[in-house]
Amino acid sequence: MDNLIISCITVLLSSIFLFLQSNATSTYNVLSFGAKPNGQTDATQTFLKAWSAACSSMQPATIYVPRGRYLLKAATFRGPCQNRITVRIDGTLVAPLDYWAIGNSGYWLLFIQVNGISVIGGNLDAKGAAFWACRKSGNNCPVGARSITFNWANDVVISGLLSINSQLTHIVINSCNNVMVRKVRTIAPDQSPNTDGIHVQSSTGVTIIDSRFKTGDDCISIGPGTRNLWMENILCGPGHGVSIGSLARNYEEDGVQNVTLVYSIFTGSDNGLRIKSWARSSTGFVTNINYRNIVMKYVDNPIIIDQNYCPNKQDCPGETSGVKISQVTYENIQGTSTTPVAMKFDCSPSNPCKGIQIKDIKLTHMNKKAQSFCKNVQGSKKGLIFPDSCI
Repeated sequence: MDNLIISCITVLLSSIFLFLQSNATSTYNVLSFGAKPNGQTDATQTFLKAWSAACSSMQPATIYVPRGRYLLKAATFRGPCQNRITVRIDGTLVAPLDYWAIGNSGYWLLFIQVNGISVIGGNLDAKGAAFWACRKSGNNCPVGARSITFNWANDVVISGLLSINSQLTHIVINSCNNVMVRKVRTIAPDQSPNTDGIHVQSSTGVTIIDSRFKTGDDCISIGPGTRNLWMENILCGPGHGVSIGSLARNYEEDGVQNVTLVYSIFTGSDNGLRIKSWARSSTGFVTNINYRNIVMKYVDNPIIIDQNYCPNKQDCPGETSGVKISQVTYENIQGTSTTPVAMKFDCSPSNPCKGIQIKDIKLTHMNKKAQSFCKNVQGSKKGLIFPDSCI
């Protein structure tokens, strides 16, 4: 009996040891690698050294960034790594005042070919104002940098991050799978060019929830090859709305499918729910798109499909769009439009929009009935439609 009890205890202790071992994590504090939290000393190499140590760890690893300001130039955090990594940021990462320091790279912070990466908390300050001024002046400027980019990464979590004044797009998700974005905020002036909040392309299984975007471009932009994108409780404005596209930049282009936006509010944005494509030949398509339970507060174009997209009316292709748009549902969209036309469907004559469904729409302009515009669109309506449907 004693031997049996001893054997049971031994098995139990071994199990506890294995459990603790499997859940153990290694923590790498950037201060231990020489980072100075004064916002003036270049911390780029110390962060890369911390990344190298975490990436080679056989155990799950945490890179910890304590409170303070850390000056970072363009940095690439490359995988694959031995195990999952959490970057926990309690401080602020700041870019150099000289916009050329990151502007020529195209990226400020780049995570590439990393599986199981989480970025938790923290502030990013890209100091983009001088770069925008350079572009506005017409002087010789760098291409610009996106603040934080994930390329070819899987099982990604971005939570509690604040990004301000990005030179270009704040957050890019490219060629990724299984991504969770939650409680993220992006802030840039409404006239700051190309400062999209989040850009998603060539990615599958992305979720964006409980997030707020104030930008000079799209709050969320959705590019070719995006599949199974879920967006919920999004606050957008100022900005250019939630946009699929622009598409048809290239002839050979992957489609966009299974995109859902629910329980969201647009305030003072240029657009609300937008699908846009250039008027040129394309193999692209947009299908199974669902917008439900959306509030518009003084939005310029609450609902718009524009297949003649050509910003500034320069170098317009002058063709017809080859992008096939189908099975798009708008349900319970309410609020106010700052322009008379609250619903605009300007579809391609060679590829009319098909399966456009509108249900329970109530949009007004200056406390009066708004208008709708339809061109080359087929679909159906159900419930109360205000303005009067032209479908």
